[in-house]
Amino acid sequence: MTIASYSVAIRELPNDERPRERLARYGPQAVSAPELLAIVLRTGTVNQSVLSLADHLIHAHGGLRGLATADLAELTRTKGVGKVKAIEIAACFELGKRLLAHQEPPRSELSSPEAVANLLMPEMRDLQVEEFRALMLDTKSRLMRAVVVSRGTLDASLVHPREVFRAAIACSAANVVVAHNHPTGDPTPSQEDRDVTRNLIEAGKVVGVELLDHVIIGNSTWVSLMREGLP
Repeated sequence: MTIASYSVAIRELPNDERPRERLARYGPQAVSAPELLAIVLRTGTVNQSVLSLADHLIHAHGGLRGLATADLAELTRTKGVGKVKAIEIAACFELGKRLLAHQEPPRSELSSPEAVANLLMPEMRDLQVEEFRALMLDTKSRLMRAVVVSRGTLDASLVHPREVFRAAIACSAANVVVAHNHPTGDPTPSQEDRDVTRNLIEAGKVVGVELLDHVIIGNSTWVSLMREGLP
């Protein structure tokens, strides 16, 4: 979109040149800064299109950095920018600042069954029903995401490999650890536990995401099927 077209009302532009439609089709990276601001502003004035208003705002404040630091009073000095529009502009830039300042908390490293048990024991040992969870790990065995796969008596039909590895593939996990609890408090593996583990090991080989372990949580005790060589 050229600078000249900023004087044209959005409704007069072809659909594939309208900022909202272009963002929806090509993504925000394909939309210019004035067009992104125009999407936020939504409307212009009787004598000025919203695209022209957005372009004027950016230039009046010396660029995006100046616009980002302008207070509400400074923003509302521009004709066509009332208090509501000024607040919306300030809110958008504040979100960007907070995103830049945000630091992800350190992720748990789950390189051993002890680490898995320590992570899950406090919340799983007192559950009244069996709950099967899948822990998605990156290449350094750090937790990326945890999902509850099923609740209820564990069997192969409830814990389908598709549900476990769909989540793993979605977050690009390198490996997976699964865990479930025994409400009786006794973590001794059952035949169903072994069957489920074998199914997941084979499925992991097919999709290229290794199952590292299956940890069973009991009452202050736990069992690692891989460490015990039980699958």
